[in-house]
Amino acid sequence: MTTVKAYAASEAGGKLSPFKYDLPALGSEQVDIKVHYCGICHSDLSMLNNEWGMTTYPFVPGHEIIGEVIGVGNEVKSIKAGDLVGLGWNSSSCMHCEQCMNGSHHLCSSVEGTIVGRHGGFADYVRCHWSWAISLPDGIDLQKAGPLLCGGITVFNPIFLAGVKPTDKVGVIGIGGLGHMALKFLNKWGCEVVAFSSNPDKKEQILAMGATKVINSRDPKELESIAGSLAFILNTTNVKLDWNAYLMTLAPKGRLHTVGAVLEPMEIPAFSLIMGEKSVAGSPVGSPGLTKTMLDFCVRHSIYPMVEEFPLNQVNEAMAHLGAGKARYRIVLKV
Repeated sequence: MTTVKAYAASEAGGKLSPFKYDLPALGSEQVDIKVHYCGICHSDLSMLNNEWGMTTYPFVPGHEIIGEVIGVGNEVKSIKAGDLVGLGWNSSSCMHCEQCMNGSHHLCSSVEGTIVGRHGGFADYVRCHWSWAISLPDGIDLQKAGPLLCGGITVFNPIFLAGVKPTDKVGVIGIGGLGHMALKFLNKWGCEVVAFSSNPDKKEQILAMGATKVINSRDPKELESIAGSLAFILNTTNVKLDWNAYLMTLAPKGRLHTVGAVLEPMEIPAFSLIMGEKSVAGSPVGSPGLTKTMLDFCVRHSIYPMVEEFPLNQVNEAMAHLGAGKARYRIVLKV
């Protein structure tokens, strides 16, 4: 039996305090991971505050985990003790349904979230099914890799789903923790990338991240200047926007794809879709296979998020930093 030292909250919005719990005997298809780094995602904050109504307490956040395999179940063949791996939003899936069998494990109806109904990576150890422990490519920057396991794959998956081509002109709404990674991916994909931002002070920094052009999302004239030109727009914000204004910037057959968890219903005028054969879509994270492809792509093109590092014992300060909107642009805890 392994005793895990973690940080947990006992109630919605509560402070994270030292917390210990025991792991049962290791399952035959499970692995134990010694945590080296764990990113902080806005989803950790949402779960801490029970914004989605599915948090159980005591709650240990953390689902952007980089670590070393220290325990391996007797049926695990592809991973061995000492391997460096990453673990993201999901930690297990059934491995026998249609979705798992066709490679879409993240769409399994019984997929298990790393911090949903179980304890996550703000800890020294975490456990998962072997299929979700993603082997890390040689040469990856361990300190910066954690946010790729959730935020990174969240914005990488839509590029595949939409069939984005290197010759496409595309847009990204919201240049924060998710959006700045989307700019880096799309730039290296070969696209002309338009960034929609409400903060003109960030223009030079956004261009340095890979944007070709920055549009002031609060200026109707700037939006009108690119009407009908974008093949694909990725929304990374979680707030209500003038969706029709963005639909008007899409070219015929263009797609508006949201990964931002917008809690209010999205008002989409039917004729804005019908007349240009446009579409609106969304997606969660991605499969283990696509996550591995993304990590290889990141190493090949030196794509990493901008990170700020905090020690694990300053986790409350780190969460407050994120909650205040001060993170530039992802936070990583060193365990």
